[in-house]
Amino acid sequence: MAAPIPRRPDRTGAAILFMVASTFLMAFQDAVVKLVSIDLPLWQLFVLRSAFVVPALIAVGWATGSIKPKAPGWSLARGMLLVAMYVAFYAALPVLDLSVVAAAYYTGPLLITLLSALFARDAIGLGRWIAVGIGFVGVLAIVRPGMAGFSPLTLIPILAALFYATAAIITRTKCAEESVISLSLALNVSFIGVGAIATGGLATIGSNAGTAYPFLLGGWVAVDGGVWGAIGLLAAVNLAIHLGLAKAYQNAPAPTVATFDYSYLVFAAFWGFALFREVPEPATVAGMILIAGAGLLSLRMR
Repeated sequence: MAAPIPRRPDRTGAAILFMVASTFLMAFQDAVVKLVSIDLPLWQLFVLRSAFVVPALIAVGWATGSIKPKAPGWSLARGMLLVAMYVAFYAALPVLDLSVVAAAYYTGPLLITLLSALFARDAIGLGRWIAVGIGFVGVLAIVRPGMAGFSPLTLIPILAALFYATAAIITRTKCAEESVISLSLALNVSFIGVGAIATGGLATIGSNAGTAYPFLLGGWVAVDGGVWGAIGLLAAVNLAIHLGLAKAYQNAPAPTVATFDYSYLVFAAFWGFALFREVPEPATVAGMILIAGAGLLSLRMR
């Protein structure tokens, strides 16, 4: 009888470092996307960025034997949901402050709690329901429905959070045995496919809306050296983020690691100020604190 494989000892400090570094890079990546949104349509960004990433994933997957998905249909469904998430998230970046988008998007863990109760039949304790209520108050503080400062655009990143939460449930219930490489490959193939179809569709219909909102509705454009550099940087950062997140969750229990995921909100506010001189309004800061606090409470409760 083969000896059992020894359990890797927790390295909590290293896990926290990997998670915080990953969230720092995530916020930086989103800030760079906000910068290039002036010059590059979203669909073209999807195609070109993933064109950098896919060969690297194929090479690693081929070498490690982890390229073939076990549930290709669910892997593709997950990939398409995440593409929809990125579409909604990135569509909000040119028109909203990065800190507002980040705070609204981080309702995702709370939506995961709701969807887990509805579809995964997870038992959700009173503490987590309280956390959901606190998070909802935080969302109201940011969105401010019915008030003078209300903008329907603030609902877009919340839609992104819903897509993310649905993808997370599919990952847990249908793709738990998939390798990180095969899931990442399915995601990036989805990026290329959706980006190509959207570009072709916009070229066919010849919409004039691209002049008003070129990031989402603009056609394919010529790319200069600076934009190519940004795309290469985004591809490298994207790979580093996925590797860092994987290392974080390998080195410590998930609830411990996920607690530090909320550092993204701090880094998003930092990059928003550093690159765009965005200063969050007091109500937005209060909403961010409530959402982060609710998420931390949800992680700690049963």
